[in-house]
Amino acid sequence: MSTTQIESEITITDKASNEIIKIKSENKIPSDYGLRVGVKGGGCSGLSYTLGFDAAPKEGDTVIEHNNVKLFIDGKSLFYLSGTELDFSDGLNGRGFIFNNPNAAKTCGCGSSFGV
Repeated sequence: MSTTQIESEITITDKASNEIIKIKSENKIPSDYGLRVGVKGGGCSGLSYTLGFDAAPKEGDTVIEHNNVKLFIDGKSLFYLSGTELDFSDGLNGRGFIFNNPNAAKTCGCGSSFGV
């Protein structure tokens, strides 16, 4: 299996990595599982972000590690996510993961979809 391990394509804030660890613990997800971050067609702006846990990277995935959190990103998604910062907010405007994506030419009001 061929995977690439890099540090700089996508960054994760400490707040986001702490929340990922908390979610894994609360849902009894094994600590060695990684968070699969992806992009799929759909959403009000054309593309939507996807998140889910996976036991291991797939062939061709890029693996990014930060604060004991592994991200698995497929090549197609990495094209759209390069330079993105994954953050977490629990403020007055809602609770959830935030994608600060410099490649997004437009975003929807809910922040879960974007266009390039």
